[in-house]
Amino acid sequence: MKALLIGGTGNISLAVSRQLIKEGWDLALLNRGNHPGLVPEAKTLVADMEDTNAVKAVLKGRQFDTVVQFIAYHREEVFRDINLFTGITGQYIFISTASAYQKPPRNYLIEESVPLHNPYWQYSREKTLCERLLMEAYDMDFFPVTIVRPSHTYGETKLPLAIHGGKGTWQALKRILTQKPVLIPGDGTSLWTLTSSEDFARGLAGLMGNQRAIGQAVHITSDEALSWNQIHKTVADIVGKPFIPCHVPSGMLAMAERYDFTGPLLGDKANCAVFDNRKLKALVPGFTAATRFDQGARRVVENMLTNPALQVEDPVFDAFCDQVVDIMRRAEAEIAQL
Repeated sequence: MKALLIGGTGNISLAVSRQLIKEGWDLALLNRGNHPGLVPEAKTLVADMEDTNAVKAVLKGRQFDTVVQFIAYHREEVFRDINLFTGITGQYIFISTASAYQKPPRNYLIEESVPLHNPYWQYSREKTLCERLLMEAYDMDFFPVTIVRPSHTYGETKLPLAIHGGKGTWQALKRILTQKPVLIPGDGTSLWTLTSSEDFARGLAGLMGNQRAIGQAVHITSDEALSWNQIHKTVADIVGKPFIPCHVPSGMLAMAERYDFTGPLLGDKANCAVFDNRKLKALVPGFTAATRFDQGARRVVENMLTNPALQVEDPVFDAFCDQVVDIMRRAEAEIAQL
């Protein structure tokens, strides 16, 4: 079986590449060649997806059983892909996002039939437009699309914490290590689903080359749901430090000018996210997400603590957290006196 991954070296796609190699797929990666050697067993087709002529040149004469698109975010990019891959692949898998589901949710359990409507996050709305175009192509011309919606999926280099700055999650982890309060949206009790990239990769591999998945939209997530308090306490326990939360209303965080938290919080993490995975399990019999969060988080923490390249300092974010903590502590003291 021949597969082409567009990307193939990112947070989720690297795990997918490794899973496909393990399963014996004839794998090619289409990207700009910036990370050579990460998947040495795969062929690398070097081209920038924005250069359509260059992409056509590297694809000339090639056929694939499945193409997986990890890095398309806009309708124009999907329209380009429909033209590029019509006739040369038996299946086109578009990696969308579970954040496209209706916000705020009307039910605690999210199924694939939930409407796609996120008024808070442009990223989610763009993915929705991509999905609609692809389903139109399927309905009108039987373009062989499968839509996959990951939720919060973490790899080996980034902890899936609630709030962090633009330089990654090291500074948030460092706050735990130095026993400084960590920011948690709301009261920290809303349920959230975290999925390891290895589990996602096994689910996606089961959909690849799967004729029953064509014309379908399916999310790939864990069955484990934890509160944000539990998630952060788990990380604190792993490093042997106390859990010191600073709970902040999500709406207040979204008001900050320094960071754009409106989409990631009001359009995603501030809401409960618990998923019904029956559709995936029907399409991929025997699939289950096998990695508990405490197991996956321990691997990520150990990797970050032993890899200096992942320890990117973010003093601006650290100062922002200190300011927010100070504001919340003063507010708590004043309320206590009422």
